[in-house]
Amino acid sequence: MMRLSKYLSEQNICSRREAEMFIDRGWLKVDGVVIQQQGFKVPEHCSVELSQQALDFQNQLVTVLLHKPIGYVSTQPEKNYPSATTLITKNRQYFRMGKGSEKNVRWPIRGLSTAGRLDIDSTGLLVLTQDGRISKKLIAPDSNIEKEYLIRVDQDIQEKQIEQLRFGMSLDSKRLKQAEVNQLDDRYFRMVLLEGRKRQIRRMCELAGLKVLVLKRVRIGGVRLGSLPLGRWRFLAKNENF
Repeated sequence: MMRLSKYLSEQNICSRREAEMFIDRGWLKVDGVVIQQQGFKVPEHCSVELSQQALDFQNQLVTVLLHKPIGYVSTQPEKNYPSATTLITKNRQYFRMGKGSEKNVRWPIRGLSTAGRLDIDSTGLLVLTQDGRISKKLIAPDSNIEKEYLIRVDQDIQEKQIEQLRFGMSLDSKRLKQAEVNQLDDRYFRMVLLEGRKRQIRRMCELAGLKVLVLKRVRIGGVRLGSLPLGRWRFLAKNENF
């Protein structure tokens, strides 16, 4: 048996916070019975049904894609450096012709959390969301969502360095998952990771004797940065899936 809120989170039906709200409002049924008791425990296999009110609430949750510039912090604010969330303003929204998912939102958009850090010296795709299901999918310890990066370094890359980046590295006394690394020119390569430790690529390159000059994230799962201009953002489209 486990708490209903934990069960719903593990099944990726909703976040724990949402589950607690749904329980308070009577928006959840377990095996056909409305549950309004916090801490209610359920067996491993049970039937959970969300009310239409709960589904409508989830449909209104906002997820945005930002092309983060250098100099903005993606998670906790740092002294003298602005947060990436300050770029989510109405006049910075980017519209793709014939595409996208437009939502009627109140400004400013509140409650956005970063789903996967991108360090202050890096650019590229950053996901900010109100949806706990998306956050969990992208940053949970057991997440296997690919993150793709383009990297330029300070010297010509040797094949042995490429192999070192692919296999056999450890950070913080923990073995890294195998990385996909493809050299694009003498000092430029593509890397795909299945994890996201703090400053991971820069630290990996240091271990291989390379210094990163440019680092850009261009894809998370099935969602690409594409033509989104630097410093602009757009809503996640309905047909896009991480």
